[in-house]
Amino acid sequence: MTRQAVSTTGAPAAIGPYSQGIGADGLVFCSGQLGLDPATGNLVEGGVEAQAERALKNLGAVLDAAGATFADVVKTTIFLVDIDDFSAVNAVYATFMPEPPPARSTVGVAALPKGGLVEIEAIARRASR
Repeated sequence: MTRQAVSTTGAPAAIGPYSQGIGADGLVFCSGQLGLDPATGNLVEGGVEAQAERALKNLGAVLDAAGATFADVVKTTIFLVDIDDFSAVNAVYATFMPEPPPARSTVGVAALPKGGLVEIEAIARRASR
């Protein structure tokens, strides 16, 4: 199995020893994306909805760099600091995911890096490159 790092300036640079994504055997494994502005590295203002939207835009940029789109996503995981934000994040998420939506898990967590409120990761399939 050959692994290829996926990298883009359209999403925040990794803040640790990991890749924005890894392509392997026709799959793309995208690292979790926070609601960080790629230009500043700071969380966007506007609460959980704004952070969810920015996280999904960041995720879309990583997918694009890997030659995939949201239509290729087969599984996502959403991490929420406050599980009561489920409905608000769900509404934003629904605007990015085409039918049929991917399989998904949503998990409540104690904290996220940089004080984020939401983090979203994805696994996608892609055509052979």
